[in-house]
Amino acid sequence: MAQQAYVTETAEGGSGPERRRVRFRRLLGRLGSGWRGDRGIWRRGAVLTALAVLIALVMLLHAQIPNAIGNLGSLIETFLPWLGLFVPVLLLSGFLRRSATALIAVLLPAAVWLNLFGGLLSDKSATGGDLTVATHNVNADNPDPSGTARDVAASGADVVALEELTVSAVPVYEKALKSTYKYHAVEGTVGLWSKYPLTGVKAVDIKLGWTRAMRATVAAPDGQVAVYVAHLPSVRVKMEAGFTARQRDKSADALGEAIADETLPRKILLGDLNGTMNDRALNAVTSQMRSTQGAAGSGFGFSWPASFPMARIDQIMVQGVEPVSSWALPATGSDHLPVAARVNLATSS
Repeated sequence: MAQQAYVTETAEGGSGPERRRVRFRRLLGRLGSGWRGDRGIWRRGAVLTALAVLIALVMLLHAQIPNAIGNLGSLIETFLPWLGLFVPVLLLSGFLRRSATALIAVLLPAAVWLNLFGGLLSDKSATGGDLTVATHNVNADNPDPSGTARDVAASGADVVALEELTVSAVPVYEKALKSTYKYHAVEGTVGLWSKYPLTGVKAVDIKLGWTRAMRATVAAPDGQVAVYVAHLPSVRVKMEAGFTARQRDKSADALGEAIADETLPRKILLGDLNGTMNDRALNAVTSQMRSTQGAAGSGFGFSWPASFPMARIDQIMVQGVEPVSSWALPATGSDHLPVAARVNLATSS
């Protein structure tokens, strides 16, 4: 006996994509029905609205937050991008609270965050360049200095800066990097390894009493460039004192003076500055140099801590040099990620 198949149309408008569209429209209808006629949507959410406005003001006026009490301004600026996480939280809270006022207010911090950091979301890297540089705080307690050295060398960098070198570890790094880098110099706890000749090597006084910064001229094929390596003092967050960074700030000012006095027009700064580009305490340096990550990177390029990077305190900055690309390298045995950049000397003045 012949069988006849029947296609039954559902009340939801068929099957497949059409059915999903109908369900989605019904869901929106049910959600919207709870808002229609509810006069309280404009009165509820006062706290959420106030929080949204406050976060927007903090991001917009962060430079005006005083450092007089516990360096609060610098602390906020160090983690400023993370304030953007409040936007989706406030958005969801406003929706659950059924507050139209709060939902509109959330547009304020969203707009300010995009204005400050939206440019970092795009990939600005390009091809080309004639010099690759890298910097890495290798960590004095690194359990595998030899492996760390090989990892950094594998990046293909022409010039590598290392910070937090110990007396016992220096020979290990020298041995591991010898086959790749013919020239190197170490001053105190910082060092520079290069495929090209180094001249004019000297320590840079950053007002610490011991050496954590140096300068050298790298004779690259496309021109000489002054390369500075620096490891600014660490900062701490203490309950009784807040964000303690006075020595870091003093050293940043001294480093900025040294770079400003440099006679070569092409300058590159490599190192752990223990601060971000947003931190006004580093203005002596950041006001005269460009961040390769900001100019030619993709994303925020966070470098610390290596286990869950939350801030870019390891910097590559240039003056008189054109950044081409910038990126963070894979983790090593250190608590910092190495960072690298490709720059163009030939088209620089």
